[in-house]
Amino acid sequence: MHGRVHYNACTVIRSEAMNFELTPEQQEFQTAVRRFAERHLQAGALERAHAQDYPWDVAKRMADQGLLGITIKEEDGGQGGTLIDAVIAIQTIASVCPRSADVVQAGNFGPIRVLAEYGSALQKERFLRPLLAGEGVISVGMTEPEAGSAVTELRTTATPDGAGYRINGSKVFTTHAPYATVILAYVRFGLGIDGIGSVLIDTKSEGFRYGKRTRFMSDEEWAQLYFDNIYIPPDMVVLKEGGFKKQIAGFNVERIGNSSRSLALGRYAFETARQWAMQRKQFGRLLCEFQGLQWKFADMRIKLDAAQLLLYRAAASADRGFPSAEETAIAKAFCNQSGFDIANDALQVMGGAGYSQDSLVEYCVRRCRGWMIAGGSIEILKNRIAEAVFERTFSQRPEKSRPA
Repeated sequence: MHGRVHYNACTVIRSEAMNFELTPEQQEFQTAVRRFAERHLQAGALERAHAQDYPWDVAKRMADQGLLGITIKEEDGGQGGTLIDAVIAIQTIASVCPRSADVVQAGNFGPIRVLAEYGSALQKERFLRPLLAGEGVISVGMTEPEAGSAVTELRTTATPDGAGYRINGSKVFTTHAPYATVILAYVRFGLGIDGIGSVLIDTKSEGFRYGKRTRFMSDEEWAQLYFDNIYIPPDMVVLKEGGFKKQIAGFNVERIGNSSRSLALGRYAFETARQWAMQRKQFGRLLCEFQGLQWKFADMRIKLDAAQLLLYRAAASADRGFPSAEETAIAKAFCNQSGFDIANDALQVMGGAGYSQDSLVEYCVRRCRGWMIAGGSIEILKNRIAEAVFERTFSQRPEKSRPA
């Protein structure tokens, strides 16, 4: 890829006559991203997957190529592309270097989109532009020790102090937390759902501190974040009271990125196992000649195709806005489960070679397993899907006791 990528904001997946192929522009973009990945990311992909620090060198290189801020408006420093463009980028990068897909995620999905959509000019100048230059990472602080799937029970408070606010509370399981430069923190300005909003917290702020670093099963590190009476000036408030629904709409984009990586890593493992099955022999025959494995690969291929269509539907229907909560829930639940199942089956096909850290297949299994929890667990997503099926809301909370 030479120079920065040019995007056509009007490109969408072709759906006429049930044709779900990429447009010529999207195919050209996909080819350019693949060339970039093969030239700059393929070497060192295994080592990069097991490295602890954030791949800052990759982030800078991607920024130079226009792969960060793909869907963000050009006047804000982005590329002005579509969500489909971002999905193509993250999947293509993951097909060559699974770890580097995290950089595409951080630079295009989730909190960076909320900042670009709702942030002020000052906030964009201070935080967004460095993020798009690959010089920082933004994390979303949602989950708390007592507020996981029930995020509306968060306790982190924003208490008025002069023109600004004092932030007190903590967050856990925050992606990119150990090396984040800024946190988009969900806070409580008042009671109830309508009292929830968000603020930007510079990780160098007085009163901000990290707890003990802990590793996930994927080897990613996280640390509890503590906000000890941090002063936030009024110009660091992104959404005040009543902003919760807007934030969750932005979080649906995070789920599209989560789904894309889950499916892409499943596909990476599938392709690795497919090549293995066409070369490895047992009992004097290639593995691909055993019918039991043929059926396993057929099942994997079916899941890959079905998941890809659901993902494209969720991303394409959103254009450059925020995707449908229902379509996103369906896509994420299926991509998460399929990505993990496929990677796990690929590992089984390869046996000890797949289980070894000399292969990225075991890495794909571990990463895919985490995405079945992160960004909305499969069980919570199924609750949301059921609400759409029955056109009613089902409260997960116990009924309040009635007076005698």
